[in-house]
Amino acid sequence: MDSASASTHAYPDPAGTHAYDDVRTSGAPRALATEAVHAGRDDLARQGLHAPPIDLSTTYPSYDSRAEAARIDAFAATGADPAGPPVYGRLGNPTVARFETALARLEGTESAVAFASGMAALSAVLLARTSVGLRHVVAVRPLYGCSDHLLTAGLLGTEVTWTDPAGIADALRPDTGLVMVESPANPTLAEVDLRAVAHSCGSVPLLADNTFATPVLQRPAEQGARLVLHSATKYLGGHGDVLGGVVACDEEFAGRLRQIRFATGGVLHPLAGYLLLRGLSTLPVRVRAASATAAELVRRLAADPRVARVRHPRIGGAMIAFEVHGDPHEVIAGVRLITPAVSLGSVDTLIQHPASISHRVVDAEDRRAAGVSDKLLRMSVGLEDVGDLWADLDGALNGAAVRVG
Repeated sequence: MDSASASTHAYPDPAGTHAYDDVRTSGAPRALATEAVHAGRDDLARQGLHAPPIDLSTTYPSYDSRAEAARIDAFAATGADPAGPPVYGRLGNPTVARFETALARLEGTESAVAFASGMAALSAVLLARTSVGLRHVVAVRPLYGCSDHLLTAGLLGTEVTWTDPAGIADALRPDTGLVMVESPANPTLAEVDLRAVAHSCGSVPLLADNTFATPVLQRPAEQGARLVLHSATKYLGGHGDVLGGVVACDEEFAGRLRQIRFATGGVLHPLAGYLLLRGLSTLPVRVRAASATAAELVRRLAADPRVARVRHPRIGGAMIAFEVHGDPHEVIAGVRLITPAVSLGSVDTLIQHPASISHRVVDAEDRRAAGVSDKLLRMSVGLEDVGDLWADLDGALNGAAVRVG
């Protein structure tokens, strides 16, 4: 679906003189870099604004309680954004809606629904399916460790069947409500053919976690995914200072997600919405610059005798996974410029040992079967100079080799 068809949000302007729609004045397609800067902000100049406002209100005045009741009834029926001014912070927020509009445009979907974290977003999707009796999930490993744990533990009443991409069609049942994949996958960077997977799903919705790739590198909705999940904490925010999650999808599914968000309270804070919208404006530049640095580091790591294996996605990107001959824990301990920390997608480079942290909650046998070995390190490449990053890695790899030797 072309991004021109992304949904709109209507709100009163600051002076209260007229309502506006966050839509484009031209139907011509715009490049991703242009959308990243302007989507969700198209109305600002008409209001005499340059930076998007932050609306921190939790509630809003309404002198027509009959009309308010009708709007609440309409939301209860379909989950559609209430027309007119906002009602209550748990129902929706204008600043957050700007981010949702922008992300939907970038992913090429009708709508997007934001949540307090990536896990809150995934939880809402699972609740949306279990609430209509579709509790079975088919999933392909590896996934982010907490996503794996949420499915395996059945904490939300789901039952999961793990399979490889070729086995998806055979794993489907009458009560299958969702197929979930992550490509490139966390942390091995394994990729799946999303179009082939979507075909295997038949009428069952495919949820593709696009956190690592971002819409800069791929748009899963164009390949058949009905739901596109992001931990917005990562590349969308891009500076390591905001938590958030978002699901890009069609408007029908978005309505159900809004109802669940209202009922469960997993809302994104307006300040987080503002920071995420700001992060989107530099997303293409950051991803492309970090990806170029990552490609050069991959070249050097692949030629290094201290490194046993290097993994980098076919579609590119700023994530690298590599296994060392030495002690991976000594590599973590030996970096000085690179930050040893969980998460990813920030402007600075991060490195972590998945078997110890992000995937520790996954059963060790399942973890190793999915390619997450005890020697694997995952690195999120930032915007530093490649020479400085290599010098830091080189020293850390030397230290690890010395300890083993």
